Amino acid sequence: MSHPSSPPAAAPSSSLSSSVTWAAPARHAAFAAWLAALAGPHQLLPDTLRPASADASFRRYLRLDTATGHSCIVMDAPPDKENCQPFVQVQALMQQAGLSVPDILAWDQPHGFMLLSDLGQHTVIEKLDPERPQDAYAWYQQATDTLLQWQLSSRPGVLPAYDEAVLRRELALFPDWYIAQHRALTLDDKQQAILTQAFDCIVAENLSVPSVFVHRDFMTRNLMAPAKAGEPLGVLDFQDALYGPITYDIASLLRDAFISWDEGFVIDITVRYWEKARKAGLLGANSASGWGADFGEFYRSVEWMGLQRHLKVAGIFARLTLRDGKPKYLADAPRFIHYIRSASQRYRELLPFSRLIDQIEGLQAPVGYAFGRV
Repeated sequence: MSHPSSPPAAAPSSSLSSSVTWAAPARHAAFAAWLAALAGPHQLLPDTLRPASADASFRRYLRLDTATGHSCIVMDAPPDKENCQPFVQVQALMQQAGLSVPDILAWDQPHGFMLLSDLGQHTVIEKLDPERPQDAYAWYQQATDTLLQWQLSSRPGVLPAYDEAVLRRELALFPDWYIAQHRALTLDDKQQAILTQAFDCIVAENLSVPSVFVHRDFMTRNLMAPAKAGEPLGVLDFQDALYGPITYDIASLLRDAFISWDEGFVIDITVRYWEKARKAGLLGANSASGWGADFGEFYRSVEWMGLQRHLKVAGIFARLTLRDGKPKYLADAPRFIHYIRSASQRYRELLPFSRLIDQIEGLQAPVGYAFGRV
């Protein structure tokens, strides 16, 4: 996608909001020059520039108003740390699938600045109350409809594969960052063997399911509530999309990094998604693979896919805290440890792994017999 060429570097405009800080004067100057060139064509009001949201990566998002009464979003993605090309590719795929995603209005590829349409100021998670699941039901039905729309547009060979190498690289974040760095523990040979066997089982299960387009962070914090009733949910933070397990995004949605629901609610939404996916030909007898005809089989795979994600995210949250100085993420790690413990305690082949997690967390394993699902 084309982008406007940047004028020669100039001193940053004093009109830019003082609430937006820049680590490097040269980058500030490049941004000021780029924004000045766009202000007229897009009727931007540079004085209104302000932070919109931060990202777990090195991206950040700024908001500014326009003379027409609307607002736009600026993505600031330093090119030495972030590659915007996947964002552009996936944005086009999602737009072709009919999803509501930000329009790319301008892109300064060399500097990593992008001007986007604004999908609103309220994410779906802001509309949710864990104590009132009945009010959340409609939002999750919309979310699963949006997910199915994305998955139905899938085709192989377009996005990189979410293959064994990627799954294992993500799983390695847990021992490398959560165990070794955050917990400051070194596993002995027996513990390492348990970890390895569990990871082998998790990867094998994850690779046994059909592949579709995978958002990879499909959760309520990345879904925008529409301004008007009847409009579709907006989808954000999709630049890491891959082609992989159909179970990933539904696990991500219902075992959220930032909000939890009781199991009855999770099963209710999951089974309704499963029914819609079968009807759409993504699962079951009407699908190309024939996989997923039984809900018990499907739910088991969702839980095992969730395990892979939870282990990865616990490692990422530890890395964000210890390497990148973002401690707020690790504060949510207990939610993921709870997910990991709950899922691994259900399945006989993961019981040794469950006990290992208890050892890592300093918890006393329950005394008595445990019966896992087969």
